Amino acid sequence: MSEAPQLRSRIGAILRATSGNFLEQFDFFLFGFYASAIAKAFFPSENETAALLNTFGVFWLGALMRPVGAVVLGAYIDRIGRRQGLIVTLTIMAFGTVVIAFCPSYATIGVAAPVIVLLGRLLQGFSAGVELGGVSVYLAEISTPGNRGFYTSFQSSSQQVAIFVAAIIGFVLSESMPAETVAAWGWRIPFFIGCLIIPVIFFLRRTLEETPEFLAMKKHPTASEVFASAIANWRIVILGMMIAVLTTTTFYFITVYTPTFGKTVLKLSAQDALLVTLLVAVTNFIWNPVGGAVSDRIGRKPVLVTIAGLSFLTAYPALHWLVSDPSFGKLLAVQMMFSFYFGTYSGTMLGALVEIVPKHVRTTCFSLAFALAAALFGTFTPFASTWLIQQTGDKASPCYWLMFGATLGIIAALTVYRGGKTIAVQDTVAA
Repeated sequence: MSEAPQLRSRIGAILRATSGNFLEQFDFFLFGFYASAIAKAFFPSENETAALLNTFGVFWLGALMRPVGAVVLGAYIDRIGRRQGLIVTLTIMAFGTVVIAFCPSYATIGVAAPVIVLLGRLLQGFSAGVELGGVSVYLAEISTPGNRGFYTSFQSSSQQVAIFVAAIIGFVLSESMPAETVAAWGWRIPFFIGCLIIPVIFFLRRTLEETPEFLAMKKHPTASEVFASAIANWRIVILGMMIAVLTTTTFYFITVYTPTFGKTVLKLSAQDALLVTLLVAVTNFIWNPVGGAVSDRIGRKPVLVTIAGLSFLTAYPALHWLVSDPSFGKLLAVQMMFSFYFGTYSGTMLGALVEIVPKHVRTTCFSLAFALAAALFGTFTPFASTWLIQQTGDKASPCYWLMFGATLGIIAALTVYRGGKTIAVQDTVAA
């Protein structure tokens, strides 16, 4: 095959593999942006902060299903194959999305409403637990030599397209409808649009081909062998989780939480908060492959430690400067800085995580490490940020959460790449 058809084939494979990430992040972002409206619809309370905490609490509870999905669905993908597994995860994710989009409000069906929303979030979290890992492993296994970081970075870049599209829809909606209408029922429109996209994504996923690396394996592990290997490599899973924490906390802060932060804390307009988020999605898309490509050339460790160190040192000064006199320009500047940190670090982290987990149970161990980071830290970011501001009275206090993530990243990277060598893994499955 000549070079041009090969390039088109690889681009097509990347697009088909990452299409499911679009649905996942599209819905996640909408849940964060319309948190206030969702709180009123499903978690009515006289205290706005309490209603928001309930909403973000459900958002986080859904994420707690990620580790479960990582183990159960990860074992399935490592045993059955990447292609079939990614179709199954998409099916579960789509069902959860439809449930949330069409769930009646609390005023209509009472306490059943928040219960149904929670079930929808649990399904989404279960699927999301392996979606990122499954896609990252797929991209790693179709990558060309010396470009694994660059290829896997497009898993994260694809999510930024979802944020971009969701932000545009939200911006148009806020411009064309009164705020009261959006809060009452207009917030459901983007979720309905997400439902309409589902058939297209299914078509793309069904045309995926299995990776040559998976097909070349002489033996595919059984579920019990996958679980045994994950337990045997618990140390590398924990270190992988620690490396991924900065990615998840920064991502949810600059995308899911920013619209709420801009409107309720900084008192900026919904349009300003949306526009900043839209621009952040664009720069996130750019910085991810840059980070992956740079780490392919100079190594994962230098990029991970440098970015985590910068994040730790600048988080508080940047947020303190922003909240002292909030403005659109300041919010944009601060978020552009965090976007650079997130994209460069994430593009590197994905390649690193694929490489440090055992080959024959890549999907399970990768997914479990990232799912733990997302469940315990990343998706907890909106809740933690809201709680920190409420408890301290300091609008810049979410920086402490980001600094904590940076600290974990530095410790884990230095441990994994100690002495210039990657920590050894124990592969309990014969090739």
